Amino acid sequence: MPRGYQMKLTYLLPLAAALLAGPAIAQPLPDSAPIPDRIPPGTTLVIGDPQTRVALALSGELAKLPFKVEWANISGGPQTIEAFRAKALDIGAVADIPPIHAQWTGLDVRIVAAKFRRDPVGHPIYVIATAPGSGIAKLADIKGRKIAFSPGQAQGALVLRVLKKLGLRHDEVQLVELPSVGDAYVNALASKLVDAAPIAEANKQRFVQNYERDGARALPHGLRDDPAYLYVVKSSLEDPGKAAAVRAYVQAWGRATKWVETHPEEWIKGYYVKDQGLKADSGRFLVESNGDPDVPLDWNGAIERQQETIDLLAAELKKPVLKAATLFDRRFEQVAGAAYQGE
Repeated sequence: MPRGYQMKLTYLLPLAAALLAGPAIAQPLPDSAPIPDRIPPGTTLVIGDPQTRVALALSGELAKLPFKVEWANISGGPQTIEAFRAKALDIGAVADIPPIHAQWTGLDVRIVAAKFRRDPVGHPIYVIATAPGSGIAKLADIKGRKIAFSPGQAQGALVLRVLKKLGLRHDEVQLVELPSVGDAYVNALASKLVDAAPIAEANKQRFVQNYERDGARALPHGLRDDPAYLYVVKSSLEDPGKAAAVRAYVQAWGRATKWVETHPEEWIKGYYVKDQGLKADSGRFLVESNGDPDVPLDWNGAIERQQETIDLLAAELKKPVLKAATLFDRRFEQVAGAAYQGE
């Protein structure tokens, strides 16, 4: 998480819950109703999207937001779902699994923005890392081994996709349930708690430098793992003022995405060096690893891939099958893409 914005979740939740309470809503905005244009004075959104906060500030978009923002230094499934339940968050930044997991646990959420990578296989978010001394030289060698697994996160879904690709059943590996928080997976590999785990491509360079001499590897999986979503708790979209503010944020998010793409050196200096404390060369490596973004105007492909993920998870985790289309609020379908394209 960006060090400049650290805030303990335990402190954030009561404060944000009070902000979210706001005035009573006379009548909830129906799903079928157009998003209003007007953002009433005093409208506040609590947003857990730390990286975009920096992008908005650097691009000048932050000062243009037509509503008040309270920033929560949280992202990812477990933290955003906890904050949604505490009524302490309006918008969270996640991958493809948290919206599914939220619905399975009774939390009604909607996806309002989607971003992918133009070359997702060539620029993966994750690699499959192996523990020092494990002897795993290729993906097929994970048969019979201990693999880190987080059911409610993107890393967990990737593990299931890898098993499917290899034609392996659950009982042919040992899934070790372990949430992927911070360096948890790198530490689990280093301590040999697990034999293999998905780690971020961004961490590959450091992991290999530290452990390759002891036999550790970072193996490409050859699968698509690139979804990046903004999702919103449904109650926030039922508030007409907040719904209008969410649209304004999604527009700013799209423009900031284009700014980051077209200003790589400013992004490296402002985010990776100043905010994250990395060296410029490391920042350049990460920018190159990310590749170019894809912010589509049409969500049909995203929904189709999301349904495939739901079907896989439902079968493997014994969960009910959801309709992926119900997770996407298509009133926002073209909002981010149009802003990204400068429309």
